[in-house]
Amino acid sequence: MRERKGVMTQPSTDFEAWIRRYHQAPSSGVRLVCFPHAGGSASFFFPVSARLSPAVDVAAVQYPGRQDRRAEANIGTIPEMADAVLPAVRALADRPLAFFGHSMGAVLAYEVARRLERDGAEPLARLYVSGRRAPSRHRSEHVHELDDAGLVAELQRLSGTDSSLLGDPEARDMILPAVRSDYHAVETYRHVPGAALRCPVVALVGDRDPQVTRDEALAWAEHSSGPFDLRVFPGGHFYLVEHGPRVIQALADDLAAVRVPSGAGGVAGGAGRTDAAAT
Repeated sequence: MRERKGVMTQPSTDFEAWIRRYHQAPSSGVRLVCFPHAGGSASFFFPVSARLSPAVDVAAVQYPGRQDRRAEANIGTIPEMADAVLPAVRALADRPLAFFGHSMGAVLAYEVARRLERDGAEPLARLYVSGRRAPSRHRSEHVHELDDAGLVAELQRLSGTDSSLLGDPEARDMILPAVRSDYHAVETYRHVPGAALRCPVVALVGDRDPQVTRDEALAWAEHSSGPFDLRVFPGGHFYLVEHGPRVIQALADDLAAVRVPSGAGGVAGGAGRTDAAAT
C-alpha cells in the first residue's frame, strides 16, 4: 500500500477521535452507531442524525486517515479496525445499541457486534447491513492493487465520491490513501466461523448494485439466530444517497418499534425472518 506523504501518527485511542455526534438526544431509547463505507467519513451520516434525533441518538464512527484524523495512519485490516473502535463503541452502551454499516462499514459493524457479544454484551437492537454481501460469501477482488487512475475509475463507477473532488489533484491526493487502505481491508477480509450473533439483522441493498446479489444479501441470515429481513431499494451501490429520505424513514419506523423492558438491555419486538422489497 502507498503511504501518505509526511509524518503519520498512530491512530488515537481516544473516544472523541472515533465518535461523532451531531445532534443531542439525551432522552432517546436507542442509540444508532453508523459505520461508513470505504473511503467514507462520519459526516456521511449527518442527514441520518438530523432526521432521527431526538428519538434516536445517532453516533457516527470516524476512521483514522481522513478529515480531522488525516495525520493518523490508516488501519489496513478489518480485524484491526474492529479491535480499535471497540472500546469507543462499548462506551456508548449505556442504552440499547443498533448498528448501521454501509459496504465496508457493514462488515466492520458485524465484526464489532461479534466482539461485543463475545465479551458478554446484550445483543444489538438491530444490525443494519447495507450494500454488502454476507461475510461468508467471498469474491476475489483486487481494487486496492490498481493504480490511482484505476482506483478513481472504480469510485466513479460506484458513484460513491463526488466527481469534482476526484478531478482535483490536491483533493484526490488526500482522498485516495484512505480509500486504498479501506479497499485493502475489506478485500483481504476473510470470515472466521464462530458463534452466530443473536440480534435481529436487516440487510438493505439496491436492486442494481454490482457489489451484491440478492442471494449474497440473503446469506446474512446465516450469521445470526435472530430475526432477519431483506429490504430492496431502487438503485445501485449508493442507493441510500439517491433515496436517502426513504431509507432514513425506514430506519425511523423500525427503530420506533424497539421496545426495551425497564431495567433491561435486551431487545424485544422485531419481525420474524422475512424477505420483503421496499416500496
